[in-house]
Order: sequence, then C-alpha cells, then structure tokens
Amino acid sequence: MRVTIFFIFLATYTISYGQKNDKISTIDFVQILNDNKEEAVYYYQNNWKVLRNMAIDKKYIHSFQILETQANEDAPFHLMLITTYLNEAQYKLREDHFSELIKEKGELKLLNDKKPGAFRKTLFSKERTLHWK
Repeated sequence: MRVTIFFIFLATYTISYGQKNDKISTIDFVQILNDNKEEAVYYYQNNWKVLRNMAIDKKYIHSFQILETQANEDAPFHLMLITTYLNEAQYKLREDHFSELIKEKGELKLLNDKKPGAFRKTLFSKERTLHWK
C-alpha cells in the first residue's frame, strides 16, 4: 500500500512540476533623449501602456511591464518595456493584433507636440525571450 501511495505521489509531483512554461516575452531597451523624461513618460503611459491594457482585455497578451533604471556607460538605456505572451500562438499574432489595436485607439497622444523620435530611442530589442519554469 505504501508503495502505491508513493507512486501516486510521485506521478502527481512530476505532472504538476514538470509542466513546460510556454510564455514568451519581447523586451525593448529604450534610451530617453535630451532629458525629455516627461515626454517619454507621457508617451508610454498614454500610448504603449494603453495598447497593452487593451491587448490584455482582448487576451492578445498575458502581461506587460515598464521598468525604469539608471543609464550608464555600459547600459545607456533608461527603460525596459516587456510584453509577455501566454504562448506561441499569441506571439505569432502580435503584429496583427497590435495593428488592430492601434487603429482602434487612434492618434498618438504626445506631450508638447514632440514626436517620439525627439525624446526616445530604442537601442535594441530582444524577441522570443523564453521563460523558465
């Protein structure tokens, strides 16, 4: 009887902890240009974040984060923008989904009429960042 209980426990443990994590993230590393932090914050809060909230509502993405850090010579970026997809299917449809949401949302909201290129620069992006379990 103990052996049977042990194998049931072992099978349950293996199934619950052996599941693969299918989440995929994209990460953009953004530099704020010319001390235009107010413009960048406004832009990301009123455009990027709004689109991600819309995407969550429609189940196009799993989650998102905006992380701020101190830039330095080795890492000259100020923001990390992370969008996480639940699985490969969501990830593959990302461009179609965000095109739809951009049309739905309408015009960019900008502070001081500065265009994005005047206050921010994406230094590099990491696509298909896989999550460990």
